Amino acid sequence: MSLVLDAAAQDLLFREARTANTFTDEPVTDEQVQAIYDLVKYGPTAFNATPLRVTLVRSAEARERLVNLMSDGNKAKTAAAPLVAILAADNEFHEEFDTLLPHYPQVKDFFTERPSREAFAGRNALLQAAYFLVGVRAAGLAAGPMTGADLDGISKEFLDGDHSALMVVNIGKPGEDAFHPRSPRLAYDEVITTV
Repeated sequence: MSLVLDAAAQDLLFREARTANTFTDEPVTDEQVQAIYDLVKYGPTAFNATPLRVTLVRSAEARERLVNLMSDGNKAKTAAAPLVAILAADNEFHEEFDTLLPHYPQVKDFFTERPSREAFAGRNALLQAAYFLVGVRAAGLAAGPMTGADLDGISKEFLDGDHSALMVVNIGKPGEDAFHPRSPRLAYDEVITTV
């Protein structure tokens, strides 16, 4: 095979990894979350924009408010997960370009209109969210990403008007019967086209 990662790392990050539906009660520490972020922050985005914002839901009161905004099938697992994160797009990401792209100050001029900023922020924050999920796996944890929720309600309840919730992610060590059987995937020739 022509991959650089050894088979164990490939299994950890992709082949054996699954969306977790149950977790042990072992806590997820701030140090683990810091290590995840310090790894995944290097993933590429357009113009080096980093619009992903992560809200960690740790208090019982905040968890209850969040659970009430989840779809019925996601409520129990969100209530029980050791850590829940709201992944959101910062629609005012362009204000960080002085720091993130100092050699190209005129880049801000591309983002004067809010609708174009929201579209750009959403695409790039989703890209970063994928890195975040792989980072959770790299930390030896499991992730349960969910979009089955009132995302507009979550944005209003937990974020300010400049941020849009994209998904909720349960994080922790997988519990008993955490995984459903692996679902099929499309084959190479069903996905890859050469022109």
